[in-house]
Amino acid sequence: MSADAQGLTRSYRGGVAIPRMPARPGILHLGLGNFHRAHQAVYTSAALAADGGDWGIVGVASRSRSIVDAMRAQDMTYSVATISPAGTALSVPGVHTDAFVAGEEPQRVVDGIADPGIRIVTLTVTENGYSYSPATGHLDTSGDTILADLRGGAPRSTIGQLARGIQRRAATSGSPLTVLSCDNLAANGPHTRRLVEEFLQELPAGESADALAFLRSSVSFPSSMVDRIVPSTTPALRDEVSSLLGVRDEIPVPAEPFTMWAIEDDFAAGRPAWEAGGAVFSDEVGRYEQMKVRLLNGTHSLIAYLGALSGAGTIPDAIHRSDIERAARLVLAREYLPSIQVPSGVDIEHYERELFLRWGNTALGHRTTQVGTDGSVKLRQRIPEPALRALDSGEMPHLIALTVAGYLSCLAPRRGFDPGPYAAAMTDAARERLAGIARSARTGAEIAERSISGLQLFGEELADRHPFVDRVGELVDTIARDGVSAAIADSTTAAEAAVKGRPSEVPA
Repeated sequence: MSADAQGLTRSYRGGVAIPRMPARPGILHLGLGNFHRAHQAVYTSAALAADGGDWGIVGVASRSRSIVDAMRAQDMTYSVATISPAGTALSVPGVHTDAFVAGEEPQRVVDGIADPGIRIVTLTVTENGYSYSPATGHLDTSGDTILADLRGGAPRSTIGQLARGIQRRAATSGSPLTVLSCDNLAANGPHTRRLVEEFLQELPAGESADALAFLRSSVSFPSSMVDRIVPSTTPALRDEVSSLLGVRDEIPVPAEPFTMWAIEDDFAAGRPAWEAGGAVFSDEVGRYEQMKVRLLNGTHSLIAYLGALSGAGTIPDAIHRSDIERAARLVLAREYLPSIQVPSGVDIEHYERELFLRWGNTALGHRTTQVGTDGSVKLRQRIPEPALRALDSGEMPHLIALTVAGYLSCLAPRRGFDPGPYAAAMTDAARERLAGIARSARTGAEIAERSISGLQLFGEELADRHPFVDRVGELVDTIARDGVSAAIADSTTAAEAAVKGRPSEVPA
């Protein structure tokens, strides 16, 4: 994609407008993946169109050079393809002023965070990018990368980069800064603040005192909730988008029509008018987080694991199976919904209907492998509290147990059971440990006990709930012996029997 010399002012075929590039950056973004480019960048483009300001974005890719090279070759532009069964609509968010690779220029990340012209640092580095222990929630100081970053030199971890950048900023300009996490972490603002503070506290007192004081007085960490399904880019999409545009776009981003962003309005040095793009500024971000992480993400995980085990390559293929749809409706309504507080003004029945429409978007083709990847981190955010709530009330969360059994059957299948190619393609930091357990285990009960209780994969408290662990083990055995359909039937029948006689919350 090429632009004219006048600053990205012309339109491509079909009337796709190319906005004028912002003159100066005000945002440094860590994690230059598809999600950022189809979410925060789109909201920022709308904000600049409505209200202007020096809010260009410097995008920082973690390790991959391909996106950076392509963006530079395309004058920092790309298209967002909003895909639905009705067709594909294109837009071009012209907000990035530069891009580079953190793995190649780690010191430049620190310099960027310290730059007084940068007033907001945003993050989409996934749950894995925060270098914390899932068991404790605190900074994992045993990891090689964090240990190296604490010793000095250009930091490689996200938390090390934030801490060293804030340390440099405190020693130079002292200008206020906002750090805005856009990742699926509970209370992601306070969580990120705590990890950065713990990193600084690990440094010698003479080295960290000024930075800690600056952090506490001049750096804000608002929480946010982000929501948009953004699959991977495919060669077919590149060809389709390039045909629609009339020029070649090597890095289009596919996305669903739905988008949501709820943000705590706590910015130390100003912010773009993101509300112009539909962002909601709220003091109930925690409720939005619960609603999204449990109703959307928790149910999404169930669909992905059951779908992969059933031979479904995409989420729409999975949810169009009647037994998986039934399981999804039950887990959402019976096991996740009672564990959340609905944000003010949200019509939860409308939200639920939208979820199933989104999952059924056949044009989008979101892959079960993509959704099921990194389950050891994702499920740790999604299942413990709802599961514990049910167990504490004397109920077995059969469908949450099925989610865990599906995950273990994908990543650590019982000997002799083939979970299929979509499960095999899922990546996970815990895969090697789980596979070792599965190789030596004789039953699903052993796999469940050694994974949930032994590894404390989903936290200390759930590790001690032996009835839940036993139920997961039973379902792992059912999947291996009788197939995933039998496990779905077992779980849904048990869940329905447990609520027999209550008013139904699940549409027939």
